[in-house]
Amino acid sequence: MDTLSGFFAVLDATLRVSTPLILAAMAGLFSERSGIVDISLEGKMLAAAFGAGAVAAVTGSAWLALVAGIFVGIGLGLIHGFACITHRGNQVVSGLAINILASGLTVVLGIAWFSQGGQTPSLGSESRFMPIELPFAEAAAQSIPVVGQFYSEVISGHNLLVYVAWLAVFGTWWVVYRTRFGLRLRAVGENPLAVDTAGLSVSGLRYSAVAICGGLAGVAGAYLSTAQNAAFVREMTAGQGYIALAALIFGKWRPMPAMLACLMFGFLDAMAIRLQGVELPIIGEVPVQAIQALPYVLTVVLLAGFIGRATAPKAVGIPFLKER
Repeated sequence: MDTLSGFFAVLDATLRVSTPLILAAMAGLFSERSGIVDISLEGKMLAAAFGAGAVAAVTGSAWLALVAGIFVGIGLGLIHGFACITHRGNQVVSGLAINILASGLTVVLGIAWFSQGGQTPSLGSESRFMPIELPFAEAAAQSIPVVGQFYSEVISGHNLLVYVAWLAVFGTWWVVYRTRFGLRLRAVGENPLAVDTAGLSVSGLRYSAVAICGGLAGVAGAYLSTAQNAAFVREMTAGQGYIALAALIFGKWRPMPAMLACLMFGFLDAMAIRLQGVELPIIGEVPVQAIQALPYVLTVVLLAGFIGRATAPKAVGIPFLKER
């Protein structure tokens, strides 16, 4: 494999690996822009991945699996909203509780339903979202140097949910910055009292936000078990929800910078996979464990360096008490 093809292979893997991070980051953006801290992205993704994997294994339909994942994510989002909005509970504790619940419940249900150690049966191609070859991809690779190869090897050949993730970024930007709902969403995250004074429902806006957050996290979870992989495996999110939250903070709660942060994490993960077993000059062969830890080390470094410079929505994490 020549250098250009190898570089394109890394970019191709970057898009696949970063897809659940992008979807989860956009999900967290809706919630946190409304003033609700959401560290439960990890739990929503994990539960949705199990729900999608289980439905796909039983029905053989990837589309029903996607719907199931979305409903699971929305359900957990509304539970989080019920605890934090209606009862004004601690948002971090509620999110952590959802993560713990999803971690244990997916394993228990997996063992009870499928008796395979907490995972779902392997899915066939008809039960998954398979790669799609875009029009003229093969012809472009043969007739147009570099650009055609880039289109064929990097842009084309992904499953539907990879393209949905990119659409979600632009859709999130449009909703948040170009619609009346987005204006109200940003306002309720900055000054909920002013929103309430204007006669708008703070609770209604925040419930809408956590529901959208749950739906996008559900798509991210469904991607893990029915597109990127061929089954649900216990703890398969492996901290991706937390990395997505870190990318959101690093991107200062804006869609495009958060997406770029997710791509950076995805690129590092893709490089880590390719570096396994490779002899590096001076260093020699890097241990697999050190390479696998790189994305998480980068998360800590970036948060340590940028968390103080990122300004969160002013009302995030503060329960709203309606004045009478």
